Formats: sequence, C-alpha cells, structure tokens
Amino acid sequence: MKKTIVAAAALFVASGAALAQSSVTLYGVLDASLENVKGTDSVTRIASDNYASSRLGFRGVEDLGDGLKAKFVLEHNVKVDNGAQGNTRFWDRAAWVALEGGFGELRLGRTDSAGGLLAGNSAILGSQAYDDLKIAKIFVADKYRRLDNSITYSLPKLVDGLTAQLQYTTAAGTSSAVGEETADVDTGKAFGFNVQYAAGPFGAGLGYIDAKADASGDTKDKGLLAYALYDFGAAKLTGYFAQDKTTGKAEKRKLYGVRVNVPVSTSFALQASYAQVKDQEQTANNDDDAGIFAVKGVYTLSKRTALYGLITTVSNEANVGLNVGQAVADDKNARGIAFGVSHKF
Repeated sequence: MKKTIVAAAALFVASGAALAQSSVTLYGVLDASLENVKGTDSVTRIASDNYASSRLGFRGVEDLGDGLKAKFVLEHNVKVDNGAQGNTRFWDRAAWVALEGGFGELRLGRTDSAGGLLAGNSAILGSQAYDDLKIAKIFVADKYRRLDNSITYSLPKLVDGLTAQLQYTTAAGTSSAVGEETADVDTGKAFGFNVQYAAGPFGAGLGYIDAKADASGDTKDKGLLAYALYDFGAAKLTGYFAQDKTTGKAEKRKLYGVRVNVPVSTSFALQASYAQVKDQEQTANNDDDAGIFAVKGVYTLSKRTALYGLITTVSNEANVGLNVGQAVADDKNARGIAFGVSHKF
C-alpha cells in the first residue's frame, strides 16, 4: 500500500511538471464606439474595431527541452456592434503553428504578412479603419495585410534591437478571398521580408511584398513600407513612406506621412498625423491624389480598459473616392468621428 501511494505521488509530481512546461491562454479584445461618418451621405451608428480589432484568440506554447518550443495561435475577429464574425472564414486573423529555438522561429499557416506586421503595429503606424494606410488601400495594410499558406522564418537575435523575417506563401489570398493552391496557377504566390531596429529612443523598419496577381505570374503587386521614429520624451515623431506598384499600371501609388504622439499625462495621450497620397489609382493623370488628416485621443482607465476619441478627414481630388467607412463620390471630401471604449482580457 505504501509503495502504491509513493508511486501515485511520483506520477502526480511528474504530470504536474509536464503541465508546467505547456500552457494555453484564452485572450481577446472588445472594441465598440459611437461613430458618425460622412461621405456622399452621412450615417450615425455603433461600430466595432475603430481603435483595436475585436477578437477572440487562443495561444499556446510547449517547452520541448534543449531550448526548443512548439507554439500556436488561433485568432478570430468578432464584431461587437452586432455579434457577427468579422470575415467569411472563422480563424481570419491568425491560424498558425511554429517551432522556436536557437535557430529562430519557423511558422506555418495564416499569419501577418511581413509588411503587414509593421503596418498593423498601432504603437508605430496602424491599419484600423481610421488610419491612413488602410484608407489609402496600401497593399501591406489592406489587400495583403495577412497571408494564407505562409512560411515565415524569424531570424535569431544577431544584434541587440535588430529583428528580421523572411516569408514565402504558396497562395497568398487577399483581404477578402481565401488563397487556394492550384496546379500550374501562380496566382497568390508571394515572397516578402521585414527588418526592424530599435535602440533607445530611435526606431526604424522596412517591409516588402512581391505577389503574383494572375495565373501566369506576369502581373505582380509589389508593396513597400518604411518608417523611422525618434522619441524625445515629451513627444514621439514618426515619419513613414509607402509605395505600391502593379504590373501594367501607369503610376506607382505613394504615401508620405508624419505622426506625432504626445503623452499629455500618465493616463492620457494624443496623436496627430497627416499623410499625402499620390497616384492612388495608379493612373496616368494628375487628379488621383488625396490628403488624410487624423487626430486620436486615448484615456487609459486601467491596463486593460481605455476610452478613446478619433477624427479623420480625407481631402479627395477629382478621381479619388477614399473614405472612412461610408461611400464617397470622386472629388468629394470624407470625414469620420468616433468615441468608444476598448477592453482587453
């Protein structure tokens, strides 16, 4: 009997040690706001995702020993305003599994694109509905924000503050369509990379994607995003540049932007930005430019909960109909304003 008890106790301790090396976390964000958007018409409504994308996710990690870990993430977008799922697929934000070790990390599945990782980082840029990269339809913030069927390799740390990724996908998909591999069809095959560096108050980054946009692979979408920032303490200044090129289009779409973040107090921060979009429709005329001005205020109630207010205006030229969520005719300006709450769990 005594030996049985000792054996059971040993088994319990062993199983506890095994469990301690593996974990699964449920997490999420709920974001809702009251907004008024004006394009050709005007509408007032409850909206989701204006400050942060509402989501429900699972992440897990298992320590395999000798510095090797297995990891996964499953993440789904939900709409707080009506309870609907945010896309036609369920795990639309992320669905991947990875191995991490001294060699870096190898990730397989649906992930951020290499450039989309930079664009979607709200601490630096941002790709929400009120952000200029999304409004301008820059590739890495819109069409190729995330990639299906991707192979993503994150390099190990070689220099303090330096990170880099290499990426290839067999069928990228788009922001609205699932990528599917088909024999002898090149549509969606893509490669990309990013490099970021942070040292004290200075930071900089570069992301790139090259995607085949037709079955033969002759038509390509190429997108680049770069930024540099410096935190002066009283304010953080960020400058950024994006450029898209599609085979057969007469011009390259370009965006030049500057942003300033001011921590007014320990609880309240202000952000203002201005971006100029050039040749948005990539056509050979001088009437497809736009200016995007945005102001954001965030009041932090706790580590998990924040109140926010946003306003964005878009000054369209003759052949541009950029908007903030409401249809707008060419040569008509658009405006959006929202006040909401965001909660993390």
